[in-house]
Amino acid sequence: MRPRLLTLVFLAFCSLLLAQQSLNNDAVIKLVKAGLSEDLIVSTINAQPGTYDISATGLIALKEAGAGDKVIAALVAKAAGSTTAAAAPAAPAPPVPAAQDPDDPMAPHDPGVYLMTTTQDGKRKMVFIDRVGAGREKLHRGFVSASRKAEIPGPRAATRSTDTNPVFYMYFPPSSNIGDERSISSPAQFSLLSLEDKKDHRETAVAKAAMFGGFSYGNDAKKTSLFTSERMRSYAYKVTVTASLTAGEYAFIASTTMAGSATGSTVVIYDFGIDGR
Repeated sequence: MRPRLLTLVFLAFCSLLLAQQSLNNDAVIKLVKAGLSEDLIVSTINAQPGTYDISATGLIALKEAGAGDKVIAALVAKAAGSTTAAAAPAAPAPPVPAAQDPDDPMAPHDPGVYLMTTTQDGKRKMVFIDRVGAGREKLHRGFVSASRKAEIPGPRAATRSTDTNPVFYMYFPPSSNIGDERSISSPAQFSLLSLEDKKDHRETAVAKAAMFGGFSYGNDAKKTSLFTSERMRSYAYKVTVTASLTAGEYAFIASTTMAGSATGSTVVIYDFGIDGR
């Protein structure tokens, strides 16, 4: 029993020693010459880190030292696994999407009309204009002509500006648009009209016609302001008022009939106000 006990003590000592260092070919040869079984040596190779020479010279030296095929195969597999792990590059971290600036006209925006304003600290800020809708239309008949007027609730628009030449941005969805999906798809279908203040509402003529012959001649030129539009990208336009606006109430009004005027049934109204400085 005493020789067996000494063998166990020796094996435990070898295991403790090997656990404290990285293995190599020389360490494996020492285990082989110490008389450890192939299974124990293979288990040690698999469990411990190691740097091995698996060249032809290194493998011949192991074989000449008495290492069995199982030991050599385990050593080669361990060395190959370490090389693969070291050579494999770490997977790159997925790119973090850049935060979109809501005040950048080129950034994605929900469909609609936006007014570009300037804050007190001089920064640009895009303000979304809530759609008013068609409002209530009424027909006014005179002796020789008639007009259709659109009424907009409230005496003042919620969106205001002190810029007499304001800049707007219009965004249209690719599959439909911000008004009637069959017809409203560009700034050319909007008219910029001034609104008359009627205390509890605002109104403007959206169509006029002669009483005799039914000839329609569109908006009142005195109520219409000119603007230009520039296509920035698909479904996005920059709209610039070309003639200075006086203080008052205004609205972009779209029609389903004639592009560039509001001569038919009103479908979309975006209102805003200009305040004097």
